[in-house]
Amino acid sequence: MTEPPGRRERKKAATRQKIADSALRLFLERGYEAVGIRDVAAEADVAVTTLFSHFASKEALVFEQDDDFEQRLTRAVTDRAPHEPLIPALRREVHALVRHCTADGAAPIWRMIDASPALREYEESMRLRHAESLATAIAADPGLSRTTTACRTIARFAIDAHSLAREAADPEAAVDEIFRMIEAAWEVTHLPHRA
Repeated sequence: MTEPPGRRERKKAATRQKIADSALRLFLERGYEAVGIRDVAAEADVAVTTLFSHFASKEALVFEQDDDFEQRLTRAVTDRAPHEPLIPALRREVHALVRHCTADGAAPIWRMIDASPALREYEESMRLRHAESLATAIAADPGLSRTTTACRTIARFAIDAHSLAREAADPEAAVDEIFRMIEAAWEVTHLPHRA
């Protein structure tokens, strides 16, 4: 049983959220490139040093749920029920993440990201980091027993499934279609090697 966060943690989380909300509002109103860190700090009524204690960069303000997404993906592996197959657990989590990223109001944010080279580059590095964390979680599970290459490949496929489905006309159907291919690839990695 986890303990509820203390007052200090709640206050810190509220400040972080206030900064992220202020940044997103300014970015959508004025354009990402037109807004500086000082503008965001002023809008959130915090010092620039406080902003940087919560976010490492301007780009990180847009992807404020980055760490949560990464943890959710790795927990899909580590927290799944005993003997639950890996791929359905990952599919379920990617479905949830895609629903979040395609919810009402998300389209303007993705248009802003797509229009900014700095944000696209940050998103790509974030995706690679998520894939490595996910691959590490898969490789650490003794019940899965696959090669490092197989773990890294499946992790990349799962991360790419999120991006591809998010852009599809029917994101839910896209996740299912992509995960059928991922499941087939995962099963192939378990076949005995032929001489």
